[in-house]
Amino acid sequence: MVFESVGAPLRAVELPVPEPGPGQLLLRVHACGVCRTDLHLLDGEVAVKAPPRVFGHQVVATAVADGRRVGVPWLGWTDGECPQCRAGRENLCENARFTGADIDGGYAEYMVADERFCLAIPGDERDEQVAPLLCAGLIGYRSLRLAGDDAKRIGFYGFGNAAHILAQVAIWQGREVYAFTRPADQRTQAFARELGAVWAGGSDEPPPVALDAAIIFASVGPLVPLALRAVRPGGSVVCGGIHMSDIPAFPYEILWGERILRSVANLTRADGHEFLALAARAGVRTHVTTYALEAANEALRDLRDGAFEGAAVLVP
Repeated sequence: MVFESVGAPLRAVELPVPEPGPGQLLLRVHACGVCRTDLHLLDGEVAVKAPPRVFGHQVVATAVADGRRVGVPWLGWTDGECPQCRAGRENLCENARFTGADIDGGYAEYMVADERFCLAIPGDERDEQVAPLLCAGLIGYRSLRLAGDDAKRIGFYGFGNAAHILAQVAIWQGREVYAFTRPADQRTQAFARELGAVWAGGSDEPPPVALDAAIIFASVGPLVPLALRAVRPGGSVVCGGIHMSDIPAFPYEILWGERILRSVANLTRADGHEFLALAARAGVRTHVTTYALEAANEALRDLRDGAFEGAAVLVP
C-alpha cells in the first residue's frame, strides 16, 4: 500500500520483491500495526520527503534467509557519527532515517531493513499481538520512564493504542493509572477501567487527586495546560507524540512549583530490547482489531474516528 501525496488514499500497487543491500535483511511481513504517526504522514503534519513511500513501522516479520522472527520499529537507521549518536542519543540522530517515512515499511508483503535495527522478539505471542508494541509500546515506555520512577499516580491523556499498553505496564509496576478520554466517551472510559485504571473521565474533568505525572498521547495542544493543572508541584508532564497542535498560552503559575514539561522523540535500540523483555514479563496483552493489507485505508479511517479500542493491525 503506497503513499503518493498528502491527503490521497494509499494505493494498492504490485511491486517487485525488494533486494536487500549490504547489512540488510529481506523480510516477509506477517503483521504491521497502524499508528497515529501514519495519519500525521498522510495529512502532511509530518513530512514524507521522497514519495512514493510504503508506510508501516510496527512490523513483525521473519527473515527470508534464516527464518528469524524480528520486529522493525520507527527508527530504521542512524549515522552513528553525529554528536547526538556519539553521546548515546541515537533517537536524536541528525541524519536518522525512519521506517515508513524515509524507508519503505511494512504495509507490504515484503520489505528490507537494516539488520542492526531489527529487534529480536521474545516469547511466542502471536504476530498481531506483538506489532503494537513496536511503536505505541516503545514510545509509550520511553515516555513512562521519563515521567519518573517516583510517579506513583500517573495520568494518561488519550486512552488509545499506546495508553492501553502502558496502563498494563504501569499497573504491573505498582502505579495507579488515571485515564483521560474525550469528554463523554464512556466506552473508552469503561475500557480503561477494565484494564485496571483506578479512575477514568473526560479530559475536561480534574482527577480526584493530584497526579505525580501525566503523559499526553493525544495530539491536542490544549491538553498541556490541563495536564499541568492536574500534576502536583515537582510533577512531570510528558508529551509522547511526534506531532501536536499548537499549545495555547497558559499562566506561569501552573508551571511554577518545579513542574516539568518535556517531549519524547523517537526511540533507541536499547529502549526496544528493554521494553520487549519487560512486556513479556509483565504479561502485556494488546487489544487488536485486524484488517487485511488492502484495507489499510479503512484501518486508517477507523483509527481517525476512534472506531475501535486498542490497536489496529494489518495482516498481509
